[in-house]
Amino acid sequence: MSQVHYELFVRRKVGAQWTLEIATENRAQALQTAEDVLEQGRAVAVRVSKETLDAGTGEYKSIAIFTKGMVDGGKPKKEVEDRDPLCVQPADLYTAHARDRIGRLLEGWLVRHKATPFELLHRPDLVEKLEASGTDLQHALQKIAIPEAEARGQTVHEVIRHFQGLVERAIGNLSKAFKKGTLPDLDKEGFAKAAERLVADPDRAFLLGAGVAASIAPGKNWSEKIARLLDLADAAPSEPRARAAAMAAIEQPLAEIIGSRAGMADLLDTTGEDLGVTLAAMTRLTGGSAVEALIRIEASVRNCMPELSGTARRLSQWLSGEDFPSVRKAIAERVLTELNGVRRLKPSDAEAEIEFLRALAMSLTAAAGRILQAEDIQAAFTTRSKTLLNGDFIDSLLGRDRSAHDEIKILIRLAENVMGAVNKRNAARWLNANISAMRFEKETRQGPESPVAKLNNLASLQRSLTRSGLVREDFEPLCAKLGDVGALVEADTRLLTMLVRAPAPLPHRLQLLAKLAMGEAGPTGPVAEKARVEALKLARDPSAREELAGSPQTMDLLKTLVSQAA
Repeated sequence: MSQVHYELFVRRKVGAQWTLEIATENRAQALQTAEDVLEQGRAVAVRVSKETLDAGTGEYKSIAIFTKGMVDGGKPKKEVEDRDPLCVQPADLYTAHARDRIGRLLEGWLVRHKATPFELLHRPDLVEKLEASGTDLQHALQKIAIPEAEARGQTVHEVIRHFQGLVERAIGNLSKAFKKGTLPDLDKEGFAKAAERLVADPDRAFLLGAGVAASIAPGKNWSEKIARLLDLADAAPSEPRARAAAMAAIEQPLAEIIGSRAGMADLLDTTGEDLGVTLAAMTRLTGGSAVEALIRIEASVRNCMPELSGTARRLSQWLSGEDFPSVRKAIAERVLTELNGVRRLKPSDAEAEIEFLRALAMSLTAAAGRILQAEDIQAAFTTRSKTLLNGDFIDSLLGRDRSAHDEIKILIRLAENVMGAVNKRNAARWLNANISAMRFEKETRQGPESPVAKLNNLASLQRSLTRSGLVREDFEPLCAKLGDVGALVEADTRLLTMLVRAPAPLPHRLQLLAKLAMGEAGPTGPVAEKARVEALKLARDPSAREELAGSPQTMDLLKTLVSQAA
């Protein structure tokens, strides 16, 4: 006779192995436990199998009777490799994808000649230089042929031969058009006239591109080339079809220059070492009126945003409109890549790095939808916030000569500016370590300030914590610890006892006690509670009524205190 039992297997997280949770002879129990495990979030997938023992063979036969959740492990399905050549016709080399690939394969050669892939595809003189170089083109073909051959199941020789033929045809077409004199000379003919003349030509994109490439060729650096492109944009025709073709021809090389680090650095006149200034300038470059308005009203943003001048200012004015969307996209991708990277914004100044990160967050959020989408901004700054919470950055931020009180203020500032629940929690842990440290308690109790000043400092830290963006579960224990330190300060000096017995007028004493009780002049916690009790005791004294009648301000404070206590 066969024996039957049921086994529940669970997958704890995506991609994990199946593990046995329970084995039972009760089918209903196995199924219910499976549902409970999923509902409680203890697993991402469950599987219940019926195990039947064959008495003859002594082996179990397994049948899955219930599965739920990510039973396939959540792994993406492998995409079917496209075995067709990436480029078939010479025109395919002019697409954005192909130009990006060309830029990576010939990066060194293009940098040496201060040229973009767009210029290489449209300038016969550059093509001649590339052919004359001998090895650069051959190495580029080999670099692309090896992975393509492996992916498509072909030999490297076959792929190289295919791309060599494609390149030769593209060079032939360019040379033929040059020798025939069909490539426009925009400096002589004028950009508007050339665009209007070629608007009906099926090869208008190629011909206008050749004219644009030749027009910017004299530029000695990237900034000069951008200036020449903007001169062409100023001269673009007004007729809609011709203008669209003209602006498209300008946009391609402009996006390639702006998308490169060298081109952007030359335009903004920044160094690659100061990433914070570079990103701030890029944000201002494309942020439009939203960022400019923020700069006018927010001093912290104004202090971090560099002024744009010359060609950069001209480009910013163009980008504030609807023209050149791919240029804005190139800048957005660069900003996003750098924010998600690990390079420090201000390698030598941790405090300045926090200020720049805050300014960038405010500016990008103000221009959300124009530069980056809101969800991309949040994800990028959450990733960047992780780099502000490692030990090296914290050590750099705090330095060695600060007081414990100043270190806590800086850490609160850090907590205000990190994004993401996990990062906020990590910031709270750093704060907890410093607030709980004996050094902070000792410096506070033995410091040279008066007891009133010490309590006021603690109250100020409490208020900063509540505004730091930490969740209540994190900042309330920290505030309670500050309150406990305040109680020690009060006990050391017997401040409240001295205040109650002081020869000062009753309204003055009650005002200070009320402010201590409400957490304005001292921390909440034991000191505030003791001050509340003493204030109400003094106010109830029959002899106090006459003095309090002449001080409406004190009476208002007492009413507030009583209402809070109620």
